[in-house]
Amino acid sequence: MEALAAEGVDVLRVTYPDLMGSARSRDILLHHLPHAAGHGLAFSRLVYHTAARGDHSDVPGGLAAGMPDVLVRPDLGTVRTLPWEPGVAWCIGDVHDPATGRTVPESPRDLLRRVTARLDDAGLTALVGPELEYVLLEPDDGAPTGWRRYAATPGNVYTTGLRGDPDGHLLRTMRALRDLGLDVSGGNREFDGGQFEINLDHSEALDAADRAFRFKAAVKELARAEGRLATFMAKPTNDGGGTGFHLHVSLVDAHAANVFDAPDAPYGLADVARHALAGVLAHAPALSALLNPTVNSYKRFGPDTAAPWLINWGLDNRNAMVRVPPERGGGARLEVRLGDATANPYLAIAGLLAAMRLGIDAGAEPPAPATGHASDTRASDRLPTDLGRALDALEADTALTEVLGADFVSAFLTFKRDELARFHHYVTDWEFREYAEIN
Repeated sequence: MEALAAEGVDVLRVTYPDLMGSARSRDILLHHLPHAAGHGLAFSRLVYHTAARGDHSDVPGGLAAGMPDVLVRPDLGTVRTLPWEPGVAWCIGDVHDPATGRTVPESPRDLLRRVTARLDDAGLTALVGPELEYVLLEPDDGAPTGWRRYAATPGNVYTTGLRGDPDGHLLRTMRALRDLGLDVSGGNREFDGGQFEINLDHSEALDAADRAFRFKAAVKELARAEGRLATFMAKPTNDGGGTGFHLHVSLVDAHAANVFDAPDAPYGLADVARHALAGVLAHAPALSALLNPTVNSYKRFGPDTAAPWLINWGLDNRNAMVRVPPERGGGARLEVRLGDATANPYLAIAGLLAAMRLGIDAGAEPPAPATGHASDTRASDRLPTDLGRALDALEADTALTEVLGADFVSAFLTFKRDELARFHHYVTDWEFREYAEIN
């Protein structure tokens, strides 16, 4: 409290991720911090079961239980002052059940902790580098959605400066994220109009997920301050491309040595790296539910989209679902390109690490790497083509669900199947245009 007050802070924003990865929060005046850190802040557990438009899913522990409390205590190691909001500091909270004192199964942060403990048992630590894209939109009363893409001129992939960003949005955002302590390493315009990518440096899995979670919340807040909307939707427009969430993952031992590197082994990858890769491929259909968690996610996939659609891997091949970059030594890693930016960072990383641990335990070997366009359907199975199939694959993958926990998986499946049911009952603009006149 004294340190924050010395910086002119009188408000602490306590935030935690819901199942979607959205930020739920409460602002407290600084004098209330001892109570918040001791007793905790009360929220309804139903927050975890509340969808984007306010619909509630009937997950155990929520509606049917009388919408009981959970307690959120600030993790004081995550306190950061907000560069763009004077007098406010921001931290992540940990969630507990007041009746038992234990964590709740819907808590994404605690799920990741449970999965990383499985790696700890093997003397391994995961390092993760998140790579996120988003699309910046401007108000447009004449557009069907009310929004148009900012600086939509094509052909500006891998550019910086005023050419593809005439208002200087990217540099403002990167500097704010740097000052927030998110370890931003770089950014640029991406392939699509109004699309940007900002890379975060690698760190241990929980810290990487914390930073990715804060990154998404911060980018959206900074865009609002500009009068714009930053969306992490997988495919926000019909005439534009998709928005990815790539994860660079390596494992290190107790001496911080990269255990993936083996110059004399096949592909320059140690046994543990090949086994981990095989685990990701084996559990890819189930992982799709966590890394591609919306109805919209599956409109990003397909041939010639630069998004993976087959379960395969390649050596420095961006057409593959898993790319092994050319670096070896301390830089040996897997780049999992399956995810889109709607994914909850905690769930995406937890699922990925769980699959890697299962592959290591099984001692499995990956198939031969895909080459070229990586589109041989005879050599590689196809990923799920819609959310329903992905949810079914997650439910059927008993090995993965055992690692993630039955209570979490049940809550997630219920929540997402409710979302899918709402979509199937909704009459879209496409349906009206397609059928209204002719039928």
